[in-house]
Amino acid sequence: MTRANISVTADAVILRVHDYQLQVLLVKRTKPPFEGQWAIPGGFVEEKESLADAAHRELKEETGLDVMYLEQLYAFGDVGRDPRGRVVTIAYFKVIDSDPDLSHDDEVSEVRWFPVYKTPQLAFDHKFILEHAITRYAVRTAQVRMERS
Repeated sequence: MTRANISVTADAVILRVHDYQLQVLLVKRTKPPFEGQWAIPGGFVEEKESLADAAHRELKEETGLDVMYLEQLYAFGDVGRDPRGRVVTIAYFKVIDSDPDLSHDDEVSEVRWFPVYKTPQLAFDHKFILEHAITRYAVRTAQVRMERS
């Protein structure tokens, strides 16, 4: 049996409700693969960095957001999900209630909010990751409503 050479990334799905629409924060990539396409903020975990620290760092670099807490959403590791090789991503999740100032580094050319059901084509398997986040949001919202009634 041979062991796979596996890389690890951390992604941060940021949602908000704005003008009665659930929205997701996306970044436009400047480098291959998927150059020029929209993606969830994220990137490779550095050698001496925790998964959560990587998610926070990538989110801050690519969007300017510095959030206190990100909840781990799910691990995505389907073979072929990244054309660069075997890459497993740990996705994180956060719902914010503000309209923060956004900025970005040279890894992305634009940062923008999109309604979750009207996103452009997403890089990698990010549509699948977004669907998981929407489901988590829906479950949480339903739980809160049940607790209040």
